[in-house]
Amino acid sequence: RKSMLFLGFLLVFLGLAVPGTQGKIFSRCELVKTLRRNGFNGFEGTTVADWMCLAKHESGYNTKAYNNNGPSRDYGIFQINSKYWCNDGRTAGATNGCHISCSKLLDDNIEDDIRCAKKIAREAHGLSPW
Repeated sequence: RKSMLFLGFLLVFLGLAVPGTQGKIFSRCELVKTLRRNGFNGFEGTTVADWMCLAKHESGYNTKAYNNNGPSRDYGIFQINSKYWCNDGRTAGATNGCHISCSKLLDDNIEDDIRCAKKIAREAHGLSPW
């Protein structure tokens, strides 16, 4: 009985001791505020509504979303692809255009996701890569 109590305490402690590894599902309002605060409205001819639609359909607003597309994979709230934009260490011929590890796109801090998504949109002059 004591060992079960200790194990339960240990699991709770470990869960609290490793922040940012859980991922996060944003509420619509929270993501709208985050996108506005980060200059998405009017960015490369897009609106916050465009980005909300993208995030909803790509990840369900989930920062931990992951999709395996065979030769490459998509990561995070914006489903950023490992072939062109991030390094997952297993995508052949990857270019890592955002100079970031794909695993960084799966945590609850989306600042790096935002920088990368804006770089993608800037280079494409819009959302066509998605």
